[in-house]
Amino acid sequence: MTVAVHVPERFNAAAFFVDRHPAEGRGGRTVFRYRGRRITYAELAERVNRFGNALLDLGVEIENRILLILPDCPEFAEAFWGTIKIGAVPVPVNPWLKGPDYAFLLEDSRAKVAVVGAETVGEMATLRDRCRFLRHVVVAGERPAKALGYEELLARAAPSLDAADTSRDDVALWGYTSGSTGKPKAAVHLQQDLVSAADLVGGQIFGIGPDDLIFSASKLFFVYGLGNSLYFPARVGAASVLVPERIEPERAFEVIATERPTVFFTVATLYARMLQVEEAERRYDLSSLRLCVSSGEALPTAIFHAWKSRFGHELLDVVGSTEALHDFIANRPGEVRPGSSGKVIPGFEARLVDDRGNPVMPGNVGHLLIKAPTAAPYYWKRPAQTRAAMLGEWLRTGDMFYEDTDGYFYFCGRSDDMLKVGGMWVSPIEVEGAILEHPAVVEAGVIGSPDADGLTKPRAFVVLKPGSAPSDELAGEIREFVKKRLAGYKAPRWVEFVSDLPKTATGKVQRFRLRS
Repeated sequence: MTVAVHVPERFNAAAFFVDRHPAEGRGGRTVFRYRGRRITYAELAERVNRFGNALLDLGVEIENRILLILPDCPEFAEAFWGTIKIGAVPVPVNPWLKGPDYAFLLEDSRAKVAVVGAETVGEMATLRDRCRFLRHVVVAGERPAKALGYEELLARAAPSLDAADTSRDDVALWGYTSGSTGKPKAAVHLQQDLVSAADLVGGQIFGIGPDDLIFSASKLFFVYGLGNSLYFPARVGAASVLVPERIEPERAFEVIATERPTVFFTVATLYARMLQVEEAERRYDLSSLRLCVSSGEALPTAIFHAWKSRFGHELLDVVGSTEALHDFIANRPGEVRPGSSGKVIPGFEARLVDDRGNPVMPGNVGHLLIKAPTAAPYYWKRPAQTRAAMLGEWLRTGDMFYEDTDGYFYFCGRSDDMLKVGGMWVSPIEVEGAILEHPAVVEAGVIGSPDADGLTKPRAFVVLKPGSAPSDELAGEIREFVKKRLAGYKAPRWVEFVSDLPKTATGKVQRFRLRS
């Protein structure tokens, strides 16, 4: 089914999603609830202008990249839209990474400015002199001497700003996603992509309207959370609840019971963990919710049924990717088929092909290709990966699915060795590299294994150096060792000691044999 979204040739996404509301009389509407405060569209618009002017004062020009290393907070939205408004490019990244991760991202993106939260300053402290392109570090919160203060910059900047005369085909943002090599790569998205995703997914599938209040436990730096909390509600003048910290199960229930959102977005892992909270259906009132959405990883059928039984809500399992900006396959309210990812969203097209690119018959597993109006045209500085994934009008997702005779799609796994843990891609190569830094380890192989809820977690097979003996204590030590080097969700849930790893003739670990 073809659904067209019209975007004018001259178009600036910040003017559309932010400035339009005060201009049309909606400046007093709430855009964010944050730590007991209500922030209006008019307040957001002024601070977006001030941030854009602050960037111009720092010498930022059109198409320059600005790295955003921020938790979910109003400053994220201000910096994101302010960057777009002057024609520069925001690059949101995970605020819980480590210094070496940020060093790579700064060098790869050539970002001139990094906007960081106070909690990230320590990881950034040694990077400024090592990153060739970085000119300024702006800190939202308490700052060290060499950094610029976010509030001080905004206080000095003018409150009015004309939007840059950008085209709908100009770059709006980058979204970093990892590949099988373990090195993140940036999917480049255009100004018009935000409108298409907001209309085709946020409006058409989730029915988000001006009276909705959105709570997304998936964070803004993740393209799924970016749509949920930022531009989906901004499309219609709705509001979202921003929570800066990581969302633990009881905290999620507390936010829902206190803030009374109408739509809740998260990943299957959090739904599973929330189901472990005893007496939650009696302790917390979830009656404000009209929609619960699960994305980022396949939703096990058992979790769907347990959630509906205890809380009375269907979980809408949906599928998307960083390359497509948001979702392209989704279950619809009232039409959920448990265990499936849903049907193709109108406005998108899907086909399943075999290894030679030939269509597969219904019921047979194939590689999923998507024709998406929101698809990134290329990866930054990755021509080979661009050619492999962006096949003309079609996007090779890297996912394996089968389709039933009713048009419902069922996820069967990745076509490579990438793992999806808590909705986030994890490279086994990266985890193996961290394990190999442990002084007792000689070799490591990492795969994904299901936990008790059927959700994927990393499992490590480890070969020890002579003189080191396997033990539960050493397994725990290796897990903690990795957690100190990588984001916590990348650390192995299980560590198994083996005498050898299966390898190819060229020495590559055969992960498919580990999985079997």
